[in-house]
Amino acid sequence: MPKHRIAVLPGDGVGKEVIEAAMIVLDKMSLDAEYVEGDIGWEFWCQEGNPLPDRTIQLLKGTDVCLFGAITSKPKEDALKELHPDLYDKDYSYFSPIVRLRQEFDLYTNLRPCKAYPGNPLNYRDDVDLVIFRENTEGMYAGVEFYPMPDEVRNALLLHPKMKRFQEVPAEEIALSTRIMTKKGCTRICRRAFEYARKNNRRSVTIVEKPNVLRETGGFILDIARNMSKEYKDVEFWEANVDAMAMWLVKNPQDYDVLVAENLFGDIISDLAAQLVGGLGFACSGNIGDEYAVFEPTHGSAPKYTGMYKVNPTAMLLATKMMLEWLGEGDMASYLEQAIAAVIREGKVRTYDLGGNSTALDIARAVAQHL
Repeated sequence: MPKHRIAVLPGDGVGKEVIEAAMIVLDKMSLDAEYVEGDIGWEFWCQEGNPLPDRTIQLLKGTDVCLFGAITSKPKEDALKELHPDLYDKDYSYFSPIVRLRQEFDLYTNLRPCKAYPGNPLNYRDDVDLVIFRENTEGMYAGVEFYPMPDEVRNALLLHPKMKRFQEVPAEEIALSTRIMTKKGCTRICRRAFEYARKNNRRSVTIVEKPNVLRETGGFILDIARNMSKEYKDVEFWEANVDAMAMWLVKNPQDYDVLVAENLFGDIISDLAAQLVGGLGFACSGNIGDEYAVFEPTHGSAPKYTGMYKVNPTAMLLATKMMLEWLGEGDMASYLEQAIAAVIREGKVRTYDLGGNSTALDIARAVAQHL
């Protein structure tokens, strides 16, 4: 029996191409694993009205970890009607498969390393090396929204004095999104951040919030982080408002080690930090729970590049490195990162975003040669 059983979800568009690149590297490393491919994405919504079929959920439950490519986001309503009128008329709703995976498997940690590798011409600075812990299941992305606002919700909210100015506004003129923060959710994402900092000899953990405006929810997670910091005297604890953090990441990104934030704020600063180290072609991500994890590049399916093997697969390869760490294959993960760094440093094989004309598979083969 193979040591590991890995679910592989190529998804849509260039997701299939970067997964192919990852498999070139994994085959060269001779990882003792069985790979099981599953169905996910736009193609299956078109065929079945479900971008994440139940059979895929069951497949994942029989594996140790998942390597995920990319999916196509929902098109605009007019395009949806034009492309697939039959499905649209049946009122099938398109939901994000990756969001459902996070909720289905309670993958509450979104781990986003942002590291500058020397030789990358897109680096903002060569000394950026920070890690973002984004809460992955609640906050502003909990999905509890209303439009139009139901009477029972409206009546409950009118008990709050600040709702008085909205009491005459018709229900069809109000949309409501909720920001749900729980003690469990806030505690475990902060714990993950502090534990990571301690284990990896990181100097500081910074909580990124907006408690001066979002007093209840922002203050809630901030109090939890403050109290928890007392258990980690070896790690400096800093606090930052999210708007100021955006400025400081551009001004002094080298000052930060580990950042932790709720879902929306974590999403925003993750993309900002990714651009500091080369953009989405270098942005890998881990969706991690207590018992399962899904690793992916953060870029989309890039439909206009489908079939060209043009997209930089480095984010996918770095996600593969994260997967190896999750599986306990630390030496393999280290070798892979060294090989990726060597290819970037040499600069002989570069995709279009780096000013070259190499393909995704060219990058993968060059990395494999260094293993």
